Amino acid sequence: MPVLSRLRMLAAVAAFLILSVCFAAAQDHSEFQMNHDIRVDPGQETNDLSCINCSIRIQGNVKGDVFAMNGNVVLEQGAQVSGDISTIHGDVRLGQGSKVGGDIAAIAGTVRRDSQAAVGGDITSMTGAGWTLLVFIVPLMLLGGFIALIIWLIQRSRRPAAMPAQQPVLRG
Repeated sequence: MPVLSRLRMLAAVAAFLILSVCFAAAQDHSEFQMNHDIRVDPGQETNDLSCINCSIRIQGNVKGDVFAMNGNVVLEQGAQVSGDISTIHGDVRLGQGSKVGGDIAAIAGTVRRDSQAAVGGDITSMTGAGWTLLVFIVPLMLLGGFIALIIWLIQRSRRPAAMPAQQPVLRG
C-alpha cells in the first residue's frame, strides 16, 4: 500500500473519530464549572451538573445528578431533578413545587425544604465542619501513614546488617 493512501486512510479515520466525539459531546448537555455559577433557566433541560467553588440555581429540568462542592444547590419553584443531589460544604434548598427523583445528601451543610417540595429518595444532612474533616482529612492521614510505613520498611531492608566486632589477632 503506498504511503500516500495510508496517510489518506489515517486522516479519514482521525476525522471520523473527531467528528463522532464532537457530535456525542453536542448531544450530552452535561455541565461542569469551577468558580462560576451554573444556572438552568425555566424551560431549559440539561443532564448532569457539577460545580466546584460555585453554586447551582435550577429553574428548569435536570435529567441526571447534581453535585456542588463549596457551593449551594437551589431548586426554584417548579424545578425538577430526576437524579440525586449532593453537596460538600454547601446547602440544598428546595422551593415550592420542586421535585427530586433521587436522594439528597449535604455533607457539612443543611437541607431546607418547602412543604410542597417532593423528594423520591432519602434526605441526609450532616451539618458542621467536623464532617469535612472526617470525610477528607482522616482518609488522607491514613494514606500518609501507609506511605510512611512502606518507606520505613524499604529503608529498613536497605540498612546494612550489624557486623560483629573482630578480635584482633596477636602475633607473637
